[in-house]
Amino acid sequence: MTQGAPRTPARRTVLGAAGAAAFGAPAVLAAGAGPARAADSGRPHGQGHGRGYRSLPVPTVIAHRGASGYRPEHTLGSYRHALDLGAHVIEQDLVPTRDGHLVCRHENDITGTTDVADHPEFASRKTTKSVDGVSYTGWFTEDFTLAELKTLRAKERIPGTRQENTLYDGRWTIPTFEEVLRWADEEGRRRGREIWLHVETKHPTYFRSIGLALEERLAKLLRRHGRHRADSAVFLQSFEPGSVRRLSKLVDSPLVVLLSGANTRPWDFVESGDPRTVADLVTPAGLRWIASYAQGIGPTLDLVIPKDATGRLTTPTTLVRDAHAEGLILHPYTQRNENAFLPADYRVGTDPAAYGDAFGALKRYFGTGIDGIFSDHADTALLAAEDFRAR
Repeated sequence: MTQGAPRTPARRTVLGAAGAAAFGAPAVLAAGAGPARAADSGRPHGQGHGRGYRSLPVPTVIAHRGASGYRPEHTLGSYRHALDLGAHVIEQDLVPTRDGHLVCRHENDITGTTDVADHPEFASRKTTKSVDGVSYTGWFTEDFTLAELKTLRAKERIPGTRQENTLYDGRWTIPTFEEVLRWADEEGRRRGREIWLHVETKHPTYFRSIGLALEERLAKLLRRHGRHRADSAVFLQSFEPGSVRRLSKLVDSPLVVLLSGANTRPWDFVESGDPRTVADLVTPAGLRWIASYAQGIGPTLDLVIPKDATGRLTTPTTLVRDAHAEGLILHPYTQRNENAFLPADYRVGTDPAAYGDAFGALKRYFGTGIDGIFSDHADTALLAAEDFRAR
């Protein structure tokens, strides 16, 4: 999740605090927008109904990269802790190894999330690459075999903000997605319930261009583990609509199109010359096009409630109502407890790493009628969802 997120802790903290402060909602979003109330959003809030993803509680709490507010992200320890906290769904981001295995990392650049820099045997692998038009220098999963990656250990990505998480540095390796599927099956048997996953293809156009296409590999694993059906306990997601459309032809699992800032363009659109921006995709016509092949959208929270120039929340857009009118569910991203990542009107004190009024912010977001939310702190989001349902 978090397309194009900066990978250095300091920059991430600054952007979390104020990066969206200057976000300007386009006229098609903001004009005439009023609060989209749960009562008129077309979705009941409470226990889900039916089969498949309609059976999930609403609002659904999706553990963003696992319990990443408490453990190094995308580790089995993070995923397990998220389940222990009560998360309804656990998210994975997928990137490939040189020998074609899918592993769980937010980015193919593993410089900040592993101890690769401490391995002299891999010093020569450090390189500079352009990924989706942005230049990065570091170590990349596609330059390692799975066996080589397994010699590395995971560590906290933003230690400046989450110092406590560094206690767990080095405890876990990088999991493959197949390992996660086996783990989910085992946890499901142990806990007596299905373990839901929310799986993202990262930079799919880039990886297809270097001969490491993600979708076919992912579909093969889903079929092997029986998660390829319309009622399977898995969502498949991507910031590239083309990847979602490709997956729609390979499996019947529920699909979600992720949506970044209004003025951005999906990278596959850039590559193909499609002039549409995210602002075009969140119009009724754009949402109707998404609904022709997907079941949901995952917008940035700023597309649901924009911020003003000071970083404070303003008036909700019509996105929730418009998406529900097309039969789409909404799983916006990402809720975090720290001041650095909260809207300015919900920060407490001046320490960016301290917790702010996360419950107040979640109350505002849930009040728009969203169907769920990605959260680094699933326990906080679950309590807020319980409060919301009890209104």
